[in-house]
Amino acid sequence: MELNELYRDVILDHNRRPRNFGPLEAADASAEGFNPMCGDRLTLRLKLAGDRIEDIRFEGQGCAISTASASLMTEAVKGKTRAEALRLFGRVHGLLTDDAALGEDLGKLAALSGVREFPARVKCASLCWHTLSSALQSPASSTSPASSTSPASSTSPAVSTE
Repeated sequence: MELNELYRDVILDHNRRPRNFGPLEAADASAEGFNPMCGDRLTLRLKLAGDRIEDIRFEGQGCAISTASASLMTEAVKGKTRAEALRLFGRVHGLLTDDAALGEDLGKLAALSGVREFPARVKCASLCWHTLSSALQSPASSTSPASSTSPASSTSPAVSTE
């Protein structure tokens, strides 16, 4: 099996059976993302244990690339600190936009490298990552878990890929 076929299979698998899809009760942080080019919409919710992402889930509707990217992202960042997740965002963004970027050490996330060949689809793949960045940097996500007993506010930060 060629590498491109393997990557395609990873994208198709994560689109058909997205991981970490569904509601997350008592989330500490959330953000909403929208891609007007494709109509992708997602809500990302995180449960934090101090500075670490203890759990992450997403809901919404999107194209295959958007759904697969969100599924892959949630698997990759669960258990990471904010700083580690934001560094990973930078690496994936480079993978999607920079021809010289390599997917080394990115595991399944390297499957997203093929999106770079289709510039109109880069926003589909990066929507969840920009939404994650917004959720991690929002003031609501900086409260300690001990002082945050209510679910994330309904006024989540919004991200658009316009």
